Amino acid sequence: MVRTAALVAAAAAMLLNDVHAESLYSKKSSVLQISGVDYDRLIAKSNYTSIVEFYAPWCGHCKNLKPAFESAAKSLAGIAKVAAVNCDEEMNKPFCGQMGVQGFPTLKIVRPTKRVGKPSVEDYQGQRDAKSIVEAVKDKIPNAVKRVTDKKLDEWLESAGDGAKAILFSEKGLVSATMKTLAVDFAGLISLAQIRNKEAASVQKFGIKKFPTLILLPAGSSEPIVYDGEMKKEPMVAFLSQVAPPNPDCPPAKAKKTKAKKDTKKESKSSSKLSKASASHKSANASSAAASATDETVEEPIKATESPAANLKDGDAPEPVALPVETPKPTIPVLVESSQLQASCLNVQSKTCILAIIPKDESSEAATSVLASLASIHHKHDKRGSQLFPFVGVSASNPLASSILSGLSLGKEDDVHLIATNGKRSWYKKYSGKNFGQTEVEKWVDALRMGEGKKEKLPDNLLAAAKKVEAKEEKKAEDDVKIEIEEIVDDTPKHGEL
Repeated sequence: MVRTAALVAAAAAMLLNDVHAESLYSKKSSVLQISGVDYDRLIAKSNYTSIVEFYAPWCGHCKNLKPAFESAAKSLAGIAKVAAVNCDEEMNKPFCGQMGVQGFPTLKIVRPTKRVGKPSVEDYQGQRDAKSIVEAVKDKIPNAVKRVTDKKLDEWLESAGDGAKAILFSEKGLVSATMKTLAVDFAGLISLAQIRNKEAASVQKFGIKKFPTLILLPAGSSEPIVYDGEMKKEPMVAFLSQVAPPNPDCPPAKAKKTKAKKDTKKESKSSSKLSKASASHKSANASSAAASATDETVEEPIKATESPAANLKDGDAPEPVALPVETPKPTIPVLVESSQLQASCLNVQSKTCILAIIPKDESSEAATSVLASLASIHHKHDKRGSQLFPFVGVSASNPLASSILSGLSLGKEDDVHLIATNGKRSWYKKYSGKNFGQTEVEKWVDALRMGEGKKEKLPDNLLAAAKKVEAKEEKKAEDDVKIEIEEIVDDTPKHGEL
């Protein structure tokens, strides 16, 4: 049992390492790597403005963006959060879908609002260089710094009350991103204002000699404390912290449930021991022994099971052994009629479909592999309750199979071909891989879901008009009804028959 546990732990560690290895950003990167689980606490409930990249490690555009995004993360350090979500990781796929990600990379700016945990989220549509990203994010940081003039100074000082206040005297009229984030850090603790050097009365009132200058007025005091450090976020936070510590960036992580359960058990055992000890010394010893027995759970080795015939006497028949019922493997429909294929995927109103064109030898390794992979992928999405476009197999006997092969120049009839089609938008996309394993095919399907990759024009002659398809289906239904009526009439006893 010990060896088994060790092997499981080692395997889990290897899997975790593989997940990190597949990430686009290293652990030392300035970009904060988060999962769908982390997003709510670290981004949605954060006091800071964030920009989040949704990417896939295999995406070429994501790799091209990486240097600029890391540079932006360094420039925005302490001012805004720069995070990334790997949408190729299984646990993040549902979350990326919920966030409306349709292509890679997708950048979204997340801004806090008055409703905690309900930020505003908008797509970043700007240039994909570091400077443009930094400027866009800085522009989205909420501004709680009051711009004050000589006429409004006394009014602001009075409205701020007896609490602590900080004023930046600057040559610039615009409030910097650093000041905006200081206001976020000390919201409700310190009132912040900015005054231009042109406001002579205010400058004279506080004896300001150079610009920029930051002063702090502690609660209940009119004597300013002058900051003499660099105009950088970290030392400025330390300066203001002498009157109050800054607000936490986001809610603390919840304690692990397993640890909490253990602590609860220990506390209950301790209280049980104390109460029993007050009753009698003997009872306390018994309680202690029972508690230690509970703490050290000894797992007995699994005993080998005997053959059903081992204890049978001569002439006795062995009892039947119940065999486990096999769960049927998931499958996808294989269409043999052209009308079925046109109705489901190849008409001017049809949306995205995945078509696996199967050769005459349906038992070939490639044919069975592609059908099994597609069935497993669709089954997995069905279990999650997530909607996925239809997957169908196209039999070699289907009259449209050869038309598709020649019309799209797919190649030999003896090979398996995997394509995606969209009749409504008149495009198709080929699967270029040679391996039809589930992992490879699923990556291609996920890329389709996200709108990644180049699509080609679907020839019009492969698409049936929706009305024609409907008419065919209706005619077939009418014919079936006629046949049923004729059969009923033939079976009805005539006059005089019994």
